[in-house]
Amino acid sequence: MIPIAKPLIGEEERRAVLDVFSSGVIAQGKKVEEFEKAFAAYCGTRHAVAVNSGTAALHVAMMAADIGPGDEVITTPFSFIATANAILFCGAKPVFADIDEKTFNIDPESVKGKITKRTKAIEPVHLFGQPCDMKAIMKVAKENGLLVIEDACQAHGAEYDGKKVGSIGDAGAFSFYPTKNMTTSEGGMITTDDEKIAEMSRIYRNHGQIERYKHSYLGYNFRMTDIQAAIGVEQLKKLDGFNKRRMENAEYLSGNLKGVNVPFTAKGVKHVYHQYTITVDKRDDVVKKLNEAGIGTGVYYPIPINEQVLYKGLGYKADTPVSSEMAKRVVSLPIHPAVSRQELDFIAKKVKEFA
Repeated sequence: MIPIAKPLIGEEERRAVLDVFSSGVIAQGKKVEEFEKAFAAYCGTRHAVAVNSGTAALHVAMMAADIGPGDEVITTPFSFIATANAILFCGAKPVFADIDEKTFNIDPESVKGKITKRTKAIEPVHLFGQPCDMKAIMKVAKENGLLVIEDACQAHGAEYDGKKVGSIGDAGAFSFYPTKNMTTSEGGMITTDDEKIAEMSRIYRNHGQIERYKHSYLGYNFRMTDIQAAIGVEQLKKLDGFNKRRMENAEYLSGNLKGVNVPFTAKGVKHVYHQYTITVDKRDDVVKKLNEAGIGTGVYYPIPINEQVLYKGLGYKADTPVSSEMAKRVVSLPIHPAVSRQELDFIAKKVKEFA
C-alpha cells in the first residue's frame, strides 16, 4: 500500500533526542527555546510560543487575543473540527462562512455577510497547504476592526505574496502532528508579532503562571517537551526540502492527470501540498477501487463542521452549500516526499482508470 502520509525521521532527529536524554532535562527547557527562536525566524515573526498540539495553539492564541464569551469568530466549516472547537473552548461562538470551490479555502465575500456587532475575529484556514486570500481577508478585518488568527496547521512554509503564513494576521497556529509537512510527533506553535499575545500565550500554556508558583490566570498544561523540540529543530532544517519534493510530486501528478479535476493553485501563493486533493464523482466507489489497487487515500473532510452531531446539537444548520458539496467529492492522494516517480505513475494510471 502506498500510504497517504509518511513521517520522515532521520538520524539527525534520533541523535538530537538522545542528546536531550543525556542532558537530564526532558521537560520544557532550552531546546524548546531554541525551537521557538528558529521557528519565529523561519516564519518572519518576532515571537513563537511552543505548545503540545495544534489544537492547543489555536486555543491559546485566541485566549491570548482576549477572545471570550459573547464574541463571535468567523471561520470555515471545511476543516478539521479543532478549528471551530478552539473557539468554543474560549466560550466564544463559531460563525461559519462558505468556501471557494476551487481552493477549498474560506471565501472572503461570504465572510463579509457573516459580520455582526459581536464579531471579534476571523480565523482563516490555509487548507491543504494553500494560503487563503489574505489580502481580501485582511482588508475585511481592517475595515471592521477585527483580529485575524491564522490556522496554519496544514501550511508550514506556505507563502502569500512572499510572506510566510502565520506572519500575516495577528497570530498564527501550527500543528506538528506526524502527518504534517514537518513533525515533532505531537506539538504546536503560536506565531505573532504582538508582544501581549506572545506574553499571554506563554502564561496560558503553563498553568497561568506569571512566575514560579504565582498563578494570576486560569491556565493549562500545554507545554512542549525538549524531546519534541529536539525533533522539531531538525525537522525545521529539512522543511524546505520536504516542501520542494511535495510541490514537485504535485506538479508531476497533475501533469499526468489530464481530464481530472486536479488541485487549483491561486496566483501569488506558494502551495506546499500538505494534501493533494482532487474532486471526483461517486467518490466512495473511487476510493474503494484505489484502496484495492494498493493506493492509500484520505477524505478531508467528509462532514463539514456545522453538520457534525456536536454542532447540530448547538443549533447549527447545513447552510454552507459549497462546503457540503465539496465534502461529497474530495479525495486526497499520496504526494509526500517518500513517494517515488514510479508510484506517482501508478497512482495517475489508476486514478484515470477509476475516476
